[in-house]
Amino acid sequence: MDSILHIKDNLISRIKSSNDLDFLKALQTIFDSAEQELYKLTPEQEKSIGLGRQDILSGNFRSHEQVMKETKEWLEKL
Repeated sequence: MDSILHIKDNLISRIKSSNDLDFLKALQTIFDSAEQELYKLTPEQEKSIGLGRQDILSGNFRSHEQVMKETKEWLEKL
């Protein structure tokens, strides 16, 4: 397996020797996107997540098994 230093050196060398503008722009996009957050949440989404976490901490939730059981019972009534 290549060491991190070897990979870095290899990439630096290849970038320095490249004159392919599209390739270099693609690399720039990769680096830019890696530096950004994976998901940008709206304030409303962050609030909803916080409320969900509070529900979990207070025990206000159902297990997957319980939800599946309730759904099955509901479907059998139809």
